[in-house]
Amino acid sequence: MPDIISNFTELMGTISLIEVIITIFLSIALGAMIGYTYKITTDLVDYSRNFFLTLILIPAVIAVIILLIGSNVARAFSLAGAFSIIRFRSAPGNPKDITYVLFSMAAGLACGVGSYIYSLIFTIILCAFMIILCKIKLGEVKNHEYILKIIIPENLNFKGVFDDILKKYSNSFKLTKIKTADMGSVFELCYSLTIKDNIDLKEFMDKIRCRNGNLTILLSLAANNNEF
Repeated sequence: MPDIISNFTELMGTISLIEVIITIFLSIALGAMIGYTYKITTDLVDYSRNFFLTLILIPAVIAVIILLIGSNVARAFSLAGAFSIIRFRSAPGNPKDITYVLFSMAAGLACGVGSYIYSLIFTIILCAFMIILCKIKLGEVKNHEYILKIIIPENLNFKGVFDDILKKYSNSFKLTKIKTADMGSVFELCYSLTIKDNIDLKEFMDKIRCRNGNLTILLSLAANNNEF
């Protein structure tokens, strides 16, 4: 008990209560700013509420850790050992998500060492920069490559059967795979294609559906395709 009291007294002697309050509330505010920037700039299909809340909390957690460590080397090694036992079971995020995590950690580090003005300016500039990049769509691919998977009955000759439809609705296409399924009762055709801008996807799918006997059709972005 005396050791705990002495350690607490030592810690509070090096950190003022006002400094602790400012650090925690500023880091939470910066985390909220980063989280809302993520929400604005991310794709709706990739949006995760849990990740959004995590970005808000990370700066505060990092800032508190830095406050606790201070200049005490022994305490730093103790915390490093404690955190080394943590195992994260979440799937790795995309590069932008990882960047946002590092962004949040940097904001928390800046708050933890007392660089409040620097952390605020740094966060505002980077958040504004991310929003601008999102608005101007820098680096966005204009013609997305798609994977089109079509199931056809075994009595339908697949050679060139959909060429006229694909020429009308795509800039380019290529038949990449053919295989049988369901004990040879159907064929599965896989096309790689770039679809023209502003086309009616439902009309495009209906044209194919009428020709393949209303069997399964799958259209997906090539970057997100994980099957076939």
